[in-house]
Amino acid sequence: MSELPKQAQAVIIGGGVGGASIAYHLALMGWKDVVLVERHELTAGSTWHSAGLVGQMRSDANLTRMMHYSTDLYRKLKAETGIDTSWREVGGVRLASSAERMEENKRLVGMARSFGVEMEMISPKEAQKKFPLMSLEGVLGAVFTPNDGSIDPTGLTNAMAAGAKNRGAKIFTETNVEGITLKNGRVTEVVTDKGTIKTEVVVNAAGLWGREVGELVGLELPVVPMAHLYIMTKPIEGVTHTFPNLRDPDLLVYWREEVGGLVTGGYERQPATFGLGGIPRDFKFQLLAPDWDRFAPLMENSIRRVPAVENAEVVKLLNGPEGFTPDGEFLLGPTSVKGFWVACAFCAHGLAGAGGIGKTMAEWIIDGHPEWDVWRLDVRRFGPNYNNLDYTVARTIETYSQYYDIHFPGEERLSRRNVRLSPTYFRLRDLGCSFGESLGWERPNWFKPYEEKATHGHEPRGWARHNWSRAIGYEHLMTRENAGLFDETSFNKIEIRGPGALKFLNHLCANNIDQPVGSVIYTQALNKRGGIECDFTVTRLGEQRFFIVTGTAFGQHDMSWMSINMPEDDSVTMEDVGSNYACIGMWGPKSRRILEKVSREDLSNAAFPYMTAKRMTVGDVPVIASRVTYVGELGWEFYCPMEYGLRLWDTLWEAGRSEGMVAGGYKAIDTLRLEKGYRYWSGEISPDYTPYEAGMGFAVKLDKGDFIGKEALIKQKKEGIKQKLCCITLVDDRTIALGKEPIRAGEKTIGWVASGGFGYSVGKSIAFAYLPIEYSKVGTKLEIEFFGEKMGAVIDQPILWDPKGERIRS
Repeated sequence: MSELPKQAQAVIIGGGVGGASIAYHLALMGWKDVVLVERHELTAGSTWHSAGLVGQMRSDANLTRMMHYSTDLYRKLKAETGIDTSWREVGGVRLASSAERMEENKRLVGMARSFGVEMEMISPKEAQKKFPLMSLEGVLGAVFTPNDGSIDPTGLTNAMAAGAKNRGAKIFTETNVEGITLKNGRVTEVVTDKGTIKTEVVVNAAGLWGREVGELVGLELPVVPMAHLYIMTKPIEGVTHTFPNLRDPDLLVYWREEVGGLVTGGYERQPATFGLGGIPRDFKFQLLAPDWDRFAPLMENSIRRVPAVENAEVVKLLNGPEGFTPDGEFLLGPTSVKGFWVACAFCAHGLAGAGGIGKTMAEWIIDGHPEWDVWRLDVRRFGPNYNNLDYTVARTIETYSQYYDIHFPGEERLSRRNVRLSPTYFRLRDLGCSFGESLGWERPNWFKPYEEKATHGHEPRGWARHNWSRAIGYEHLMTRENAGLFDETSFNKIEIRGPGALKFLNHLCANNIDQPVGSVIYTQALNKRGGIECDFTVTRLGEQRFFIVTGTAFGQHDMSWMSINMPEDDSVTMEDVGSNYACIGMWGPKSRRILEKVSREDLSNAAFPYMTAKRMTVGDVPVIASRVTYVGELGWEFYCPMEYGLRLWDTLWEAGRSEGMVAGGYKAIDTLRLEKGYRYWSGEISPDYTPYEAGMGFAVKLDKGDFIGKEALIKQKKEGIKQKLCCITLVDDRTIALGKEPIRAGEKTIGWVASGGFGYSVGKSIAFAYLPIEYSKVGTKLEIEFFGEKMGAVIDQPILWDPKGERIRS
């Protein structure tokens, strides 16, 4: 083995399939000075015992692209490296053994059409023809994906490691990382038992040990090793190499062929964790003790669907730990520690996505952003509530045990609730609030007593009826008619201050932040490609003091993006002040009248115009009042010290009751903002799209100084956009778009739904989607596929409610 280098462009910790793929792709992109260190041997942690299934389809376009890229890579790795990965493209069959699963399969086929994946509905008999040993008992149908397959995890890892080394990367096994040195919040070197490597980039690809490696730089990563069970049998008569992978999610079980026998396992209802107190240092190529009691329900279900399993000779019950996260998705991306990256906890999809993981991470590290928006996998999606191991474990067990369940829209987590409470929580509970949860915060979804008062008559059909209430429409309409009071304390609030604050924010943001003190600026922060990385408001509190408000789920992400781009000369300070302030929003045509009852301020349009903020008193409560709206009505957001939050709610509630004001939840906010055409980051806008494509050019100021993404926007504006976000309304107002449904012009799929909902004021079912510019003209008739059925739709006006903005500026 060669001597450990003293310096490297990047050091990857972990020699599993993820680490090998990242090394391969960094080298492929031209970084030759890459070092991978592995405590034991390649694949020794969890990669070696992976079940080897490779599926194409995911519930997100970019995650599906990641899987598709992986299979494209696997087809050619042997020719490139000379190492056989045993890639076999046998296809995959997913059964439906319930009526609900049949509906899910129809939706999957529609999503596959959206994402360009070949997938088709097949009959039970056709499924059995592909997998002759299966029983048809209870099977209602199936879907078939011809490009699914299986692969040898060790062969795949070795092939990518060889490809990396052929391009100059160095791999050191039996090398243990003992520390990571930081200076001013940035990694500077990796300390191993074989020497120290100076570097500015460290990638935690440590798999099962991901949490422990994170602790070396002070991070608590939500990685939980889960003991995954499956058996391998000896050859079974009738099993051939052409058998497709088979899944029966209603029975929680999967099967694939292996040397003439079968591998069969699944996701049990009573899962087990491993190594929460620390994984033994010498844990390598090891399995846990067989747990037949825990496997018994899966074994029974496996026999029920494939009776030949009952009499097959079992070679081994494999009980192997794999890294999982609380939501069952990967951990990828940058962290709050500059130069420290994460790529671990692949939740049983590591082999399927390994190629795409490497590509994404390499692009992210070298270019600053990957080709695909991977927010669903971004490590920054987890908030501080996941710093507690017990909380993380409870959420991970919940996800693992429901792995194969049908997840309907608006589904809420059940474990570890009531962790982060607004000052108004018990008051809202007494008003009959139905709570949802985001990053540990209990948030109002709707208020159940309003169900009896609702007369709007609209009821969605199908899946949209899950996690829905008639109260949503009532809250929506009463906000439009009178006023609504909303607790938004869970919003993230961030202060930026210091002598370089204005310069920094004007470089970060597309809008002009250099506005008078008291201004509220709506802006996006872009990547170099012009894609929307952040979407928030900036309130100028002083010459060099700014108050940023962003969505509940996006605080970690947005603070990280700001930190990555922040100058390192100590001229700018960033502070998370989210827990310092409660936030109450009040909107509606009567909101000014209500506020005048409890404030001495001049609230006229001239004295307190739209998109401005001022300090004032509401009753006894000192607030920062911002005249902004996310619902398309006159109103304010009030930010007060957290201890005043309940008093603020009570003051406004008492003042507004005689005016017909209602308490409102986030579900009503969503329907209100859809009618108004307001965007939601990770819904209609994301790093995949620019402000011009999203119809948000009004928030771009090309005539100010340089800012991130400006060059790309100038080029796009000159060349013209090729796609744009369109507002679409459906012929049938009871059919509600859930997202990802394919949109057709004739027989051609031209896009998919980004978001949807019902507009109670305009009486229309609304969907938003990015479409080629030639299909974006108002009045263009299209079709959207819902659960296998085509539904008529039409391109509507971009803003359906108050298009001139007269109500918000009144």
